[in-house]
Amino acid sequence: MRERKISKAEPVTELRRVKIHESGEPLVDFLELCSDLRMDRPRFNYRRETVMRRGAAERLCRANQTLLKQDLRIQIIEGWRPPFIQRRMYRAIWKQFQEKYPDKSENALKRIVNQFSAPMSPHSPPPHTTGGAMDLALCTLDGTPLDMQSPYEATDHASFPFDAPRLSDEARRHRALLADALAEQGITNYPSEFWHYSYGDQGWAYRGGHEVAIYGAIEPPGWKPHAADVSDEALEFVDDHPAA
Repeated sequence: MRERKISKAEPVTELRRVKIHESGEPLVDFLELCSDLRMDRPRFNYRRETVMRRGAAERLCRANQTLLKQDLRIQIIEGWRPPFIQRRMYRAIWKQFQEKYPDKSENALKRIVNQFSAPMSPHSPPPHTTGGAMDLALCTLDGTPLDMQSPYEATDHASFPFDAPRLSDEARRHRALLADALAEQGITNYPSEFWHYSYGDQGWAYRGGHEVAIYGAIEPPGWKPHAADVSDEALEFVDDHPAA
């Protein structure tokens, strides 16, 4: 990949330049592969799936093994996400920012929303639809969540960038612990969202300088959506802390 300035926002206009050479790697249940992982609480009201690409899941499991030696473990908010849920989530984030910034133009809103929820694009599939993206947190062995945001409120978007200013020493240390363990396995952070990591997708290739991405959009064989989730309406937040 030619050298260029890397944007922390990873705009779709840049990501779609990264070619995808699909590896054909299957989706696997990450909880079956690594029983020490723990599911975190949901952020939206839909059924979450517990699958991701095998290579990503194996790397995540090895990172968790490293953290277990420090009496910590990884909590997973979500791995693979179906496209129709991604569209509903995008609408939810759009609605949230539209209410926050009622005077902004549609284009200005789009630039903001696209930082926190990937739009559907035929040339740049949203990271979670590839099975290579994962939303993560850190907790103790007994499942007590570790502070990763103080002194910010959970809903404060200023806290979302990995290197957000004014973070407490504790929150910054916890973010670094998780990021370092994952980086050792080749899993990298999307800088605009401290919880979002990926391996193999276009974002991973873009931020890491890889020539190609190895994961495109995928769907589990025989998968069927949960009937209650099938809708075009914006998702509803379980709490006010979106992870998209």
